[in-house]
Amino acid sequence: MPEAVAVACPRQGSPVATLLGEHDQSVDAISRRYSTITFRQLDAAADRVARGLVELGVQPGMRLATLVRPGIEFIAVVFGIFRAGAVTVLIDPGMGRRNLVSCLAAARPDGLVAIPVAHAIRSLLRRRFPDARYNVTVGRRWAWGDTTLAKLCQTGAKSSVKLPRTAADQSAAIIFTTGSTGPPKGVHYRHSNFDAQVDQIRDFYDIQPGEVDLSGFPLFALFNSAMGVTTIIPQMYASRPARVDPAKIVQAVVDWQASQAFGSPAIWNRVGRYCQDRSIRLPSLRRVLSAGAPVPADVVDRMKQCIAPDGDVHTPYGATEALPVASISGTEILGETRNQTNRGAGVCVGRRFGGIEWKVIRTDDRPIADITGIVEEPVGTVGELIVRGPVVTREYVTRTDANPLSKIRDGTDVWHRMGDLGYFDDDGRFWFCGRKAHRVRAAHGTMYTIPCEAVFNMHPRIYRTALVGVGPADRQTPVIVAEPHAEHWPRDKAIRERLLSELSALAQHHDHTRPIEHFLLRRSLPVDIRHNAKIFRERLAPWAARRIGSAAL
Repeated sequence: MPEAVAVACPRQGSPVATLLGEHDQSVDAISRRYSTITFRQLDAAADRVARGLVELGVQPGMRLATLVRPGIEFIAVVFGIFRAGAVTVLIDPGMGRRNLVSCLAAARPDGLVAIPVAHAIRSLLRRRFPDARYNVTVGRRWAWGDTTLAKLCQTGAKSSVKLPRTAADQSAAIIFTTGSTGPPKGVHYRHSNFDAQVDQIRDFYDIQPGEVDLSGFPLFALFNSAMGVTTIIPQMYASRPARVDPAKIVQAVVDWQASQAFGSPAIWNRVGRYCQDRSIRLPSLRRVLSAGAPVPADVVDRMKQCIAPDGDVHTPYGATEALPVASISGTEILGETRNQTNRGAGVCVGRRFGGIEWKVIRTDDRPIADITGIVEEPVGTVGELIVRGPVVTREYVTRTDANPLSKIRDGTDVWHRMGDLGYFDDDGRFWFCGRKAHRVRAAHGTMYTIPCEAVFNMHPRIYRTALVGVGPADRQTPVIVAEPHAEHWPRDKAIRERLLSELSALAQHHDHTRPIEHFLLRRSLPVDIRHNAKIFRERLAPWAARRIGSAAL
């Protein structure tokens, strides 16, 4: 096991040489295309990084922002920061430079372990990072005088410094949310949260040491290493999953005979279509995981058709603050829940993980200080979901004003308000009906995004839709904004009018969509960069208000 490959990624130089001073002795054709590191080497690399950081002056509890491209160096650096007792700050660069800089500044890092361009930004905006004194460049250093990762590892290799011991309740990381319903927030992770995540994911999906996972999400690679699973990092821009080249994903699966693959729905949408169009089968793949946003049933269907006959697609549900919470298999979606979803029942996210407790409570936009202040909803009634358990984080450490709105005290425990609305069914499954912030409060009652949008998403020329409310709160006018498939964009006015009429007719077939009278077309809906699936309805609402005019309000 120590000599098994821990991580492989498309070859770009030799990270092993950077981290260990060793030369890659790979001779076979596949290995010549990939940089690899064994579990033994990864352990040694993390140790060198940790000792190098301690020699640099890093103390337990200090915050080090980690801005490193997905790959061997990223994984070794994060584990090295953990061993040094420091706290890694993880920010998705896909959130855009402005948000990235704001999040970094809010986290007040004591240093950056980052690629050169990140250090260039730090140098230009040094006043925003007054505490950043312990900086390490991953790659070639430019004009600044800090050390490089290679030199840090050389120092660590010679060091005999004693590394600190980490406790389960000790701070491990600050991970930022996507900011899909407000400014990104820094979530405080303890080592116990990560340990519980590994245990829950491994046991629920029966993941075994020695398996091979193709990871389309960098953080999942850390879980793999803890489970003894080989991580294959494909050639892709992790912050732009919708632009992934499916051929490269398929090639990586074939090269390494991956038994598992993890990625956003945007990745599997492209890979599934690619395999379907070319009649490609990936018989080694027995488990495909997709998370980050609701996964359309047709995406699940296509992926099930191209993996092992006894394999399945699983869609774990959760949030940055609490992951995993629940899961459902593709077999259950296609065999049962898809038809209900298409009729407006919401999206079934499945049953809870063993370590999770959950409740559906009466929807409330106000803080709930204590668990005695909740009102539980009966089975079948829509409310907001709250969860607790060892994977559930206890607080935000940036945007701390969100803590009273998101956390509920229960003695020494904390419940997290997921911000999601839905209901339990008689089988103990949760049906997601949309984000609390996105519900439309019309004069006739509350309307939920997912059940309404599902009706119009069934139109063959429509890719996706968004329900938004315009006008005063509690008297909002519901509007559907539809994004046709690119190849079906109606260029002619008459065709556009016909398509809008067809959407209006669809609305009349269902009680919960009948009140919708306004329909708009848009070439593309604004979505999050990380998953290319979370629709920024807050941006659409003002646009829709301008389009339908004040007379309709």
